[in-house]
Amino acid sequence: MAAKTASKAPRSSKSAMSDEHKHALAVGREESRAVRRYLEALEAHKPKRGRRRTSENIEARLAQIEDEIATADPLSRVHLVQERIDLEAELASKQDTVDLEALEDGFVKAARGYGERKGITYKAWREAGVEASVLARAGIPRTRG
Repeated sequence: MAAKTASKAPRSSKSAMSDEHKHALAVGREESRAVRRYLEALEAHKPKRGRRRTSENIEARLAQIEDEIATADPLSRVHLVQERIDLEAELASKQDTVDLEALEDGFVKAARGYGERKGITYKAWREAGVEASVLARAGIPRTRG
């Protein structure tokens, strides 16, 4: 059985994407990235309940864990090992610096157009954790929607 080869008709100029359309898609992708990065940074740096742990407190607890592991029973040891892993990850994340100001500036430039296209209201932005002052800078009106 011979394989059939389909001859493709040349694309008409009507189906080709215009430069204007390509530019609009690129702008949309860039706005989406700016909004996503800012919202992810807000989520990652959201204040947690309770007392904030300092790097010094974490390091002190890690030293204490090392002392306790030597004499701990097997079940306690596994809990201490997990606590050590969690504390080391927390300490590493404290050392990661995020330029929240730059992300906020990117959000301010992108949010209004993105929100209008996607139908995102002021209230939705606020519930997502975006401060009112940031929304004001972005030109997103406080509506009753």
